[in-house]
Amino acid sequence: MSKMILGRKLGMTQIFTAEGKQVPVTVVQAGPMVVVAKKSSLGKDGYAAVKVGFEAARRQEKDGDVRYRGLTKAQVGVFASAGVEPQRFVREFRCREAELDKFEIGQVLDHTMFAAGESVDVAGVSKGRGFTGVMKRHNFSGFGGSHGAHETHRGGGSIGTSATPSRVFRGIKMAGRSGGTRVTVQNLKIVQVIEEDGLYLIRGAVPGANGGLVEVLPAVKRAGGSRP
Repeated sequence: MSKMILGRKLGMTQIFTAEGKQVPVTVVQAGPMVVVAKKSSLGKDGYAAVKVGFEAARRQEKDGDVRYRGLTKAQVGVFASAGVEPQRFVREFRCREAELDKFEIGQVLDHTMFAAGESVDVAGVSKGRGFTGVMKRHNFSGFGGSHGAHETHRGGGSIGTSATPSRVFRGIKMAGRSGGTRVTVQNLKIVQVIEEDGLYLIRGAVPGANGGLVEVLPAVKRAGGSRP
């Protein structure tokens, strides 16, 4: 069964095993999510998936008119037809056709989606670094600090040829905006699940800043593992 849980990255800390070994972990507030819709491979969608919502959207009332911040009327209508309170974030995860019957519209999914000891992939938006040079963005080594190197210590060097082809090739590594993109860290292990608070303690670091939205998915590269 394929599955997913949305959560918030709370930060990093450390725990100790019974043998006294230190383990660095990231604390993730997992769920709860609500099932908004189901997609079937036998219908117009052409694939089997479960659409879920996370965090209630902010409700705004003015002159008797009710709106939800960040949502259009069409999006609010989708939630209304499903009988679900409008949600701030909507995602979907693939599953097999036979597994769709295990989910119902309005069903709440929480931290019980994963258990301690499972291997997971965690996806999120990395921290934005702004406009950076090639050394920070692409790990260039730079130039020497003496013997004629003149104000080019952190430069990128030559980016093309002269007469032929007389242009810069697309995709050349140069300075530019760094970070702020979707990143997936694979094969992390859930060390512990704190049931009463719905927290995952995941070994290692996960993408994004504290408070950022993350997706926890089954590890696609685990032994014999795959996602539909």
